[in-house]
Amino acid sequence: MRFFLAIASFTIFSSCIAQKETTTSKKSTSIKELTFSTPESVSKTLSYLASDELEGRDTGSEGIEKASIFLENILKENSVNPYFKTYRDTLSNYNKTSYNIVGYIEGSDPKLKNEFVIIGAHYDHIGKISAVNGDDIGNGANDNASGSTAVTEVVKYFAKAKNNKRSLLFVFFSAEEKGLLGSKHLAQKLKKQNMDLYFMFNFEMIGVPMVRKDMLLYLTGFGKTNMAQTMNEYAGEKLIGYIPAETQYQLFRASDNYPFFTEFDVPAQTVSTFDFENFEFYHQPDDEFELMDPTHMANVVNKMIPVLEKMINSPTKEIQIKK
Repeated sequence: MRFFLAIASFTIFSSCIAQKETTTSKKSTSIKELTFSTPESVSKTLSYLASDELEGRDTGSEGIEKASIFLENILKENSVNPYFKTYRDTLSNYNKTSYNIVGYIEGSDPKLKNEFVIIGAHYDHIGKISAVNGDDIGNGANDNASGSTAVTEVVKYFAKAKNNKRSLLFVFFSAEEKGLLGSKHLAQKLKKQNMDLYFMFNFEMIGVPMVRKDMLLYLTGFGKTNMAQTMNEYAGEKLIGYIPAETQYQLFRASDNYPFFTEFDVPAQTVSTFDFENFEFYHQPDDEFELMDPTHMANVVNKMIPVLEKMINSPTKEIQIKK
């Protein structure tokens, strides 16, 4: 994933990182615990996306084609419509035929349905790489089969609940590893169509828990919007926090949220649990399903769905860029 290419040589990060506080508002109300997502459901999707059969899901490869079909079938099975003529959004900026996979659930509110929310993750990885102990497949379980799996769980929930007032696009991005090409292509395409985008929300590397326990996830571009504060208010607890590495390595610019921020000038941010201490196999063959924590991932999804629901259904655009 390009999320951390700038720090591929980074090996040690201080455990004594400072914390920027995000307090919950007195107006917040706690959300009832959700148990929609299960470790079993997470494992079923994650184990396939990270399997050797997909050979590391390199953009334009036979392996990522299998992943594309798998994700399309999840959308079909849950009666989620394609946004375009098909689920496949063909990239215009890469030399091999490649696709974003895009599903659509129309909003239920007569007015708010004209506003859109994008929830996404990249499903590509780096394919075959230099072998380690005879293994040359970059399976990309954490990077980013974990994020893609989270999106499939969110898809299943909203497809069943049918309670989204704004319209939803669920996007599995290709060519993130090639320079955010899938998200750049789609952001430009949707901007030309004059889409009224409220916010974009991106999952990246959520396969294992953070070492620190004072937050569940951190948010890139933490100080650029009030998204973290609003999410914590909606949750009635501190779910989202800040880590200094997010600023130090400009992670806000390093994943598929960024093209939507630049094209639309709206809140577009990524959540992650990779904290530079909890996972050492970035872009290595050992980024395998067996090292992931499906219980943690199901917890992330179950905590995030009620918050996303409130974000999607708020009567006004409460999440805003800080000017």
